[in-house]
Amino acid sequence: MGLPKEVLEEKIRKFVEEDVGQGDITSEITVPSGTIVDAEVVVKESGVVAGVKESLIMLRNLQVEALVEDGSRVERKTIVMKITGDARTLLSIERTLLNLLTRMSGIATMTNRLVNKVRRAGHKTRIACTRKVAPGLLYFDKRAVMLGGGDTHRLHMDDLVLIKDNHLAVGGKIADTVKTARNTVSFSKKIEIEVTDARKALDAAKAGADIVMLDNFTPKQAKETISLLKKGGLRNKVLIEASGRITEQNILDYAGTGVDILSLGELTSSTKTLDMSLEFVNVRQRGSSKS
Repeated sequence: MGLPKEVLEEKIRKFVEEDVGQGDITSEITVPSGTIVDAEVVVKESGVVAGVKESLIMLRNLQVEALVEDGSRVERKTIVMKITGDARTLLSIERTLLNLLTRMSGIATMTNRLVNKVRRAGHKTRIACTRKVAPGLLYFDKRAVMLGGGDTHRLHMDDLVLIKDNHLAVGGKIADTVKTARNTVSFSKKIEIEVTDARKALDAAKAGADIVMLDNFTPKQAKETISLLKKGGLRNKVLIEASGRITEQNILDYAGTGVDILSLGELTSSTKTLDMSLEFVNVRQRGSSKS
């Protein structure tokens, strides 16, 4: 997963512009011109690091040595990268840099924890995120999920036909809506339909949906629905996704139902950032040697 370099650079430039405004007046007042620093980004708790690639772009006007690769599991006090360059420049982007690194790493860490929890329990269920992200952060949040071992689900609305309850409220019956989509969309696009009860899940599978999303089902309801699909000879014809009400506390209950995919909005909408800091380890004036 990756954006063209120019597009990614533009997104990151806008992040910095939004934070800096007309300039970092504090650094201009308190830091002498020509001050050079050596700094380190340090992890303050164990987790999975994400956002290194993006950080290197943000820091391209400074000398940077990345010591950790994206997707790596690290322990507390690990140095993620070393930075050398103009103090004012680094101070002006410090917060933006840490915001991106800590958010992406937090998402990757939580995703990895849930993926490992499900795998250790012996389930093959895929853990996916949703589109519950802040505007402008979709690429970064979804890439973080991928780096944590999760599934990005659809990246954009044109990736997949996803028929939800409000579409059905306008479009009518499940069978008719799926048929219309099948006859209209390219063969390369899968069709997923959100259902709220077992009967609708059966209707969706019979209509030819590729994926059936069980919306806000309890584990018991999900298991019963899969049993009905098996009895009807439909289980192997569709992927089953469960979404809604799924948390870290009950994820094994859902994984044990036999669904193929578990999608959790909280991976990106309410995840905890991974604590990091940027620490100056040496300060000198331009032209002087390191001390």
